[in-house]
Amino acid sequence: MKLEDYKLVFAAVSLIGILVIASPVISMFLPPSQGDQFSELYLLGPEHGTEDYPFNIMTGQSYSVYVGVANHLDASAYYALYVKLRNQTDLRPNPETGTPSPMQPLYECRFSIKDGDNWEEQLTFSALNASISANQSVIRQLMINGVKFDVNKPSLWSSNSSVFFYQLVLELWLYNEKSGSIQFNDRYVDIPLNLTIGSY
Repeated sequence: MKLEDYKLVFAAVSLIGILVIASPVISMFLPPSQGDQFSELYLLGPEHGTEDYPFNIMTGQSYSVYVGVANHLDASAYYALYVKLRNQTDLRPNPETGTPSPMQPLYECRFSIKDGDNWEEQLTFSALNASISANQSVIRQLMINGVKFDVNKPSLWSSNSSVFFYQLVLELWLYNEKSGSIQFNDRYVDIPLNLTIGSY
């Protein structure tokens, strides 16, 4: 190597060393990395695990799950959780277009979470005054956490999956400071249900 080549290598190594040593000081003047900012919505079974979710339900029986939200937005946030009951003809939420299900919510929770924290609540529900006749079922009332809601929701027998199909849909909404309103956060979970009669 020529002397000029050694000078270039020495200059490059010196510059890298200076940047490495000075990086903690430089980082104080740079805005923090935003990373992935998101809200996490999750659902756990009655034993607080990822199994044994209710599916076959009978009228008058009580069932429960745990729903939780974790805040990874780098700031405190104010949320709303809406619970809806859908059958096979109701539209589900569409996170790709940012549109919630057009159904009216039955039950709602509002809560705030600090950045890095999470919120969790047990959700207990039961179908009341439900019936099955021939190839149609009807849930007339739904009780969620002790509150009764008139739903009158029919479902036709699905010969493909052999169920009277229902879904409990849980949508996550987030307060938007710019608009001053609660908006769909493109997050939802659902619990598929089959109305049955008798033991299973």
